[in-house]
Amino acid sequence: MSSIRLLSPRLANQIAAGEVVERPASVVKEVLENSLDAGATRVDIEVEGGGSKLIRIRDNGTGMAPDDLPLALARHATSKIASLEDLERVGSLGFRGEALASIGSVSRLTLTSNCDEHSSQGSSAACEGREMDVQLKPAPHPQGTTVEVRDLFFNTPARRKFLRTEKTEFNHLEEVVKRLALSRFDVAFSLRHNGRVLHTLKPGTTEAERQRRVATVCGPAFMEQALFIENDASPLRLWGWVGLPTFSRSQADLQYFFVNGRIIRDRLVAHAVKQAYRDVLYHGRHPAFVLYLELDPAQVDVNVHPTKHEVRFRDGRAVHNFIFASLHRALADVRPGDSQGVNAAGDPAAELGDGMAVNTETGEISRQSGLSWGSPPQTAAAGGFGGFGGYRAPVSPAPGQAMEQVRDYGRVHALPQAGSEEEVPPLGYALAQLKGIYILAENAAGLVLVDMHAAHERITYERLKTARASEGIRSQPLLVPRAVAVSQREVAVAAEHAGFFEGLGLRVDVAGEESLVIRQIPVSLRDSDVEQLLRDVLADLIEFGSSDRIESHLDEILSTMACHGSVRANRRLTIPEMNALLRDMEETERSGQCNHGRPTWTQLGIEELDKLFLRGR
Repeated sequence: MSSIRLLSPRLANQIAAGEVVERPASVVKEVLENSLDAGATRVDIEVEGGGSKLIRIRDNGTGMAPDDLPLALARHATSKIASLEDLERVGSLGFRGEALASIGSVSRLTLTSNCDEHSSQGSSAACEGREMDVQLKPAPHPQGTTVEVRDLFFNTPARRKFLRTEKTEFNHLEEVVKRLALSRFDVAFSLRHNGRVLHTLKPGTTEAERQRRVATVCGPAFMEQALFIENDASPLRLWGWVGLPTFSRSQADLQYFFVNGRIIRDRLVAHAVKQAYRDVLYHGRHPAFVLYLELDPAQVDVNVHPTKHEVRFRDGRAVHNFIFASLHRALADVRPGDSQGVNAAGDPAAELGDGMAVNTETGEISRQSGLSWGSPPQTAAAGGFGGFGGYRAPVSPAPGQAMEQVRDYGRVHALPQAGSEEEVPPLGYALAQLKGIYILAENAAGLVLVDMHAAHERITYERLKTARASEGIRSQPLLVPRAVAVSQREVAVAAEHAGFFEGLGLRVDVAGEESLVIRQIPVSLRDSDVEQLLRDVLADLIEFGSSDRIESHLDEILSTMACHGSVRANRRLTIPEMNALLRDMEETERSGQCNHGRPTWTQLGIEELDKLFLRGR
């Protein structure tokens, strides 16, 4: 007797359901994707018991003919692809034809649909577990489709035991609705739980309406501290909203990335975003973003994960570099001069139009209508810091050197006096110094407070980086080359990226099938564990096609030099010196944060000051 047997249709569908239907949220995801693929412009979701008792989803899409309903409940039956060429260029969210069959095998499923816009007579197909026998009958229904799922996992008690509390399951389900609502601004969504309407999202066609939906889903605080970016470099296009470094999270729970309208969580994308925020994000924090990447469907494989949460790019390195470059430039281009003041209501979230506003809690801009993709201003290193340009051995600043540089500011910059008729700069004019630590300044919006050391530290750091870029990285040969045992794959990657290593001052030669030799290193890394650094860089090159570990180590040294070379607390500055520091902040990249990711300045609007003193009440 043969030990290999064909599985029954019921068992095969339940096995497939184990991959597709993990919890009620999985059912909502699959059905909503079918609704969007059907061209729906409105989708209504009704849920009871967190989705385990009832899930009813109605759309106004194209609908299905009566003959198609039994096929829709069969495995591997779909209208979205017909050939291998279609699979290689998938433009729809669903394409496998497994979802409804898998859902029907573990629930009581009813599918009602009508494809005739001039008639209200539709058809209904029902099945529940067992052998998937489909019962077809006429049913009144407008054009579109309604999918009703009752008693999820009623016939698989073991699966039902693994469901969490009603609140937890509904939270997962609600998150799925939010993700799909962000993927399609042109579709209206409504969500009802246990008879109570929780979300009603109107379709958004204008920029302000899209922002309103993002604020509804992600919270108004995100939109208060987000930049809108758009970078089109055919065949890639990236657009969306990225949170400012001051709006960081303790967890990666506010990160939405869409590829051709499909939500994904991809390590390559996560690495590119992490690299872009490396210089400005506080240690241990996570950025927030809602980003959309558009490219030719043939350049991305979406059929690599059971739930389609992961994708594979044909040219992953190009995608990685494009995402990194776009975000890196967008964050670098943020200047205090980009903001125009607090809106009339005093609440940065009150107006989500095309204007710009200052966030009154952090002093950062709440929105930027456009980004300049030009080159950053080339500022010569002031004072004694220009000598640190290339990669020379770090030396401690001479006594009084930082103050000498700050005094030079007052001589270099000709500044109008506060109260003159000239336009007030974004950070305003200095009024006084508080405790030798903070600069108090007045601008058009109200009071500006600046952390003197943190601001000067960022200015010095950016100038050191500029000097390094212009003079190059100084390197030195090793008297005794270091042999490193690696795998054959790492040897091949090192040989392929030899030019990459040399550009960073590191010369790595192949010594054997599983051996590399380090012959030259950057001068500034002579006290570092270069062998471990090389292994980490090779791991990044294998995984992501690029690495910034060497540059990160070099930047850490520059950051230390900038920290020690910046003006210290309890140093008294004159008004012209303080004003000159404010002007430099307005011109310096990433001046909203110090080298360690902490904010350098904050804004107190006149409305906030009035509230403190109960004015107007």
